[in-house]
Amino acid sequence: MTIHYFESAADPRVADYTQLTDVHLRKLREPAEGMYIAESSRVLRRALAAGHQPRSFFLAEKWLEDLRDVLDAYPQVPAFIGSAALLEDITGFHLHRGAMAAMQRPAPVPLPELLAGARRVAVLEDIVDHTNVGAIFRSAAALDIDAVLVSPRCGDPLYRRSVRVSMGTVFQVPWARLTTWPEDLHLLKEHGFTVAALELTDDAQDVDAVAARNPGKLALVLGTEGAGMSAGTLAAVDIAVKIPMRNGVDSLNVAAASAVAFWELRPRD
Repeated sequence: MTIHYFESAADPRVADYTQLTDVHLRKLREPAEGMYIAESSRVLRRALAAGHQPRSFFLAEKWLEDLRDVLDAYPQVPAFIGSAALLEDITGFHLHRGAMAAMQRPAPVPLPELLAGARRVAVLEDIVDHTNVGAIFRSAAALDIDAVLVSPRCGDPLYRRSVRVSMGTVFQVPWARLTTWPEDLHLLKEHGFTVAALELTDDAQDVDAVAARNPGKLALVLGTEGAGMSAGTLAAVDIAVKIPMRNGVDSLNVAAASAVAFWELRPRD
C-alpha cells in the first residue's frame, strides 16, 4: 500500500476531493479533468470491478482495515488518510460511508458499438436532478435496459450523487452523451429502433398495448422533470406511450415511471 497521512485541507495532493458539495463547480470540473468520485466502499468496489482505474483513495484511518484488500491490489495508487474533521473540511460533508476514490473516467463508447445487439435503450432528455438520474440507471440495470443515452443538458451519470443513488449500477449499463438534440434521435431509427416518448399526449398508447406488440428494438425517451418532454422531441419520436393512472393521479416521478415502463416494455422472448 502507498499510504499518505495529511494534516491540511490545503494539501494539493487531495485537490480531487475539494468542494464536493458545489454541484455547479463539480459537474464542470470532473468531466473536464477526466475523473469522477466513487463514494462508499461498496460503490468504489463496483467501480473497480467494472474495470475503472483509480487515481487515489481518500479515507479516515478507521476504514483502513476494511479497504486493505483494495489498497493491496493497487499498491501504486496513493491512499490519503486524515481525521474525520479534516475530511469533512475538504469535502464539505461528513464522510460516513467508509471511503472515497477519485476514479479515471472510462473512454466514451462509440454509439454504433453501444447499440450493437441492443434491444432496449433508455434516452434521458434534460433530466437534471442527479438523484433521478441515478435511480433511472439502477432501474435500467435491473430491468433489461441494454444502454442509456443522455441529452447534452442531462445530468452527469458519473456525478457523485448519481453514482451513489444508483448503488454503483451506473457502471454496469453502457451509456453515452448525445451531442445534437433532438436530431440525434434519427441515429436510433437508423439502427432499427422504434423511438417512443413516455409522455401524456392525446394520441399516447397505453404501455401494456405497446408491450403486447413486443417491438424488436425499442428506445424509450424520458422527459425532464416538471416541464416534461420538449415539442421538438415529441415531433421526432415514432409514438408516445403512457402509463394508465388511477385515483386522479396524473403522473409519476420520472424515476418511478421509468421503472414501470422498463418492466412493462422489456423484451418478451
